[in-house]
Amino acid sequence: MERSMHVLHIPITSSVKMKVERYFLLLFSLFFVMPSAAETSGSAAEINRLASRYESAQGVERNYPKAFQLYCISAALGNVEANYNLGWMHFNGRGLKSNHPVAVGWFKRAAGLGDTYATNMLDRLGNIPAEKDSACPIPQQSRKLNKKQIETWVRIISASQEIDPALVLAVIQTESAFKIKAHSAKNAQGLMQLIPKTAQRFGVNNSWDPIENILGGVTYIRWLMQHFEGNVKFVLAAYNAGEGAVKRYKGIPPYHETQQYVNKIMARYKREKHPIPPV
Repeated sequence: MERSMHVLHIPITSSVKMKVERYFLLLFSLFFVMPSAAETSGSAAEINRLASRYESAQGVERNYPKAFQLYCISAALGNVEANYNLGWMHFNGRGLKSNHPVAVGWFKRAAGLGDTYATNMLDRLGNIPAEKDSACPIPQQSRKLNKKQIETWVRIISASQEIDPALVLAVIQTESAFKIKAHSAKNAQGLMQLIPKTAQRFGVNNSWDPIENILGGVTYIRWLMQHFEGNVKFVLAAYNAGEGAVKRYKGIPPYHETQQYVNKIMARYKREKHPIPPV
C-alpha cells in the first residue's frame, strides 16, 4: 500500500530521526503521479492521493479543510488509507484541534480493514476510548441513507468541489426527490439522476451508491460551472439537456422540459451567478 508523507511515520524517540524520515518520505512521494484538482471524481485511491497533496502542499497550496473533506469522501468510498489519514489528522491536530479519541476511532476503523499502520498506532495510544467523527459520519449502509444523512454528504462533497450545497440540494429535490433508487425511463439513476454515459465520464462506478452518485453529480456541476463561467441557468439547462444543446442555442434550449426544469430549480435557489470554481 502506498503511503503519503505522514502515513509512514511510526513511534520514535529521536527528533533527528523524525526529520530524516520525513525528508526521505518527501523524496519518495515525488515518484508518484498525482491527479489534478479537477480529477476528484476518480477512484477512492485517487481522491485519497489528491487529499494528501492538499494536506502536504504537494504541487498545490496547503488546504487542511479540503484535505479533510477529500479524505472523508475517499473513506466513505472504501479507501482504507483514507481512514488512517483522517486518524492522523486528528492525532496530530493537522488543520483541526487534536482529538485522540476521534483519532482512535479512525485508526480502529482502518485496522479493522487490515491496515497494519493503524494497528501500530492503536498499540501506541493504549486504551483511549474511541469516538465517532461527527464531521465525517461514515454510514453503516450507504444505500440506506435518510434525507438528513444525504444532506450531510451533500455539504461535505459540495465543499470539496467548491459548489454551493443549496444548489445541489435543489437539483436533487427536482431530479429524484431524495429517492436513492430513483430510475427514469431514460435510464437516469440515483439521487442526481446520472445517465450511464455521464456516470462513466465522471468516474462513477456505481450510480446506486448515494455517496458516489452525489460525488459524480456535483463534479459534473463543477465542470459545468467552469464551462459556463458561473451562469447558474446555463448550468442547470446543461445538466438537463446536455452542454451541447446550451452551446448550440447559446442559452437555455427551447425545450419545454428543460425550461420547466430550470424554472423549478431557480424558484428554490434564486441565484443566477455562482463563483467559478478554480480549475
